[in-house]
Amino acid sequence: MARPNVLFLSLLFIATVSVVAFAEDCVYTLNVKTGTISEAGTDAKVSIIIADKDGNKVQIQNLENWGGLMGPGHDYFENGNLDVFASKATCLASPICLLNVTSDGTGFMPGWYLDYVDVTTVRPGSTCTHRFNVDQWLATDEPPYSLNVIRNRCAGKVSSNVGQVVGSEIRKSLS
Repeated sequence: MARPNVLFLSLLFIATVSVVAFAEDCVYTLNVKTGTISEAGTDAKVSIIIADKDGNKVQIQNLENWGGLMGPGHDYFENGNLDVFASKATCLASPICLLNVTSDGTGFMPGWYLDYVDVTTVRPGSTCTHRFNVDQWLATDEPPYSLNVIRNRCAGKVSSNVGQVVGSEIRKSLS
């Protein structure tokens, strides 16, 4: 009778180790560069989704609250700023190839000119950085008149579970 219990416990241990190894955490660092053109900065809340080719994603509902590293009293997303954010999240299975940035369009001067986002992923034994050039407004009063931008460098179609987060959905998530 002891033999089936040992076998069961061994299988349970192996399954637990497999799940823990698969759900490994990575440290994600995002360097967000606001443009230097007139009125490029914003006080809006910013959310970001990063994803791999299979549609696995890390969704950050409020970038500043998630991992702002610039210190107390820092005014994020202002003209010319290079703002740094970092936190842990589950490692993606494949390299990051998609960036989805959304502004909630609120606050004083809600329009925002985003130059680029660098995403660095650190996992045990490796570090990888991807730059996503944006070079456009996230604003309703400047072309392309959208509060959302997606930069997709994935080969082929990305899984549909990496959708655009807009409107009331983002406002609800950020509050």
